[in-house]
Amino acid sequence: MSRILVTGASGFIGSHIVAHLISQGRFEIWCVVRRQPAYPVLGIKYFIVPDISTKENWQVALMGVDVVIHTAARAHIFNKAEKDSRNLFQRINVDGTLRLAEQAAAQGVRRFIFLSSIGVNGAKTENGQEFSELDEPNPHNEYAISKREAEEGLRRASKNTDLEIVIIRPPLVYGANAPGNFGMLMHIIKRGWYLPLGGIENKRSLIAIDNLIDFITICIDHNKAANQIFLVSDEGYLSTTELVSGIARAAGLPVRLISIPSWLLLALGILLRKTASMKALCADLQLDARKARNLLDWRPKISTEEGLRRAAVGRIED
Repeated sequence: MSRILVTGASGFIGSHIVAHLISQGRFEIWCVVRRQPAYPVLGIKYFIVPDISTKENWQVALMGVDVVIHTAARAHIFNKAEKDSRNLFQRINVDGTLRLAEQAAAQGVRRFIFLSSIGVNGAKTENGQEFSELDEPNPHNEYAISKREAEEGLRRASKNTDLEIVIIRPPLVYGANAPGNFGMLMHIIKRGWYLPLGGIENKRSLIAIDNLIDFITICIDHNKAANQIFLVSDEGYLSTTELVSGIARAAGLPVRLISIPSWLLLALGILLRKTASMKALCADLQLDARKARNLLDWRPKISTEEGLRRAAVGRIED
């Protein structure tokens, strides 16, 4: 039975990974969490690491581990007092990741699966083009820069050791209890508020949490996944308007949208100092996920419509 170490196991993606691997019944699961869980799962071994940037010795946590699934990361700066955000991202997302990978290689871990971000490719696509694994990286903010630097360090490690690296760059991941922009949209829609997003005709790739977890599980064992970078997404694209409408319908709620031109939303974003958020709502972000499909024979297990339904009812299903 393969032993899997999941970092960030109490987070949105990490917790769903753990639940799915438990349902598989063919893995021994060890979890790295920031604090002791209130209701620990029987049979799972927990390692409490409040800050992975300061963890210098992973020897015990890596003992006998076959595969590390590394989802722990700093994605946002919530405290305005934390002015040195680049240093914070560097310590956690880069230094913490590479220290773990270095010790994993020394302990004989076979594979290291790293959850990166499509932000490594860039903030948006234009003129109907799609991001692919062959594109020159163009990270657009400090978080994406830190993910890119971690990727570079991991690829060096794969060349100098026997550790196999798998890098996954997902777009927005949605599902039950998702954080970030999707969670905010879900909250607003369920409260019945009107949104000025009825006139956005962009095209964005998304991925349901079920589909991402399914792909990660394939990467645990698939020989052809070794030392590869993958972009993964659901089939097709959604505009922001279609996403909001889809969430409302999935929740059985009326669609409350006001049509405002994208250029006006962008202007409002500048006035409200929310330029990045407005650009994310209005811009295209299209992924070419053919490599994952062709090399690993992977297909999204559920449709976007079904993914939104599961998000609305608040559960993940096998």
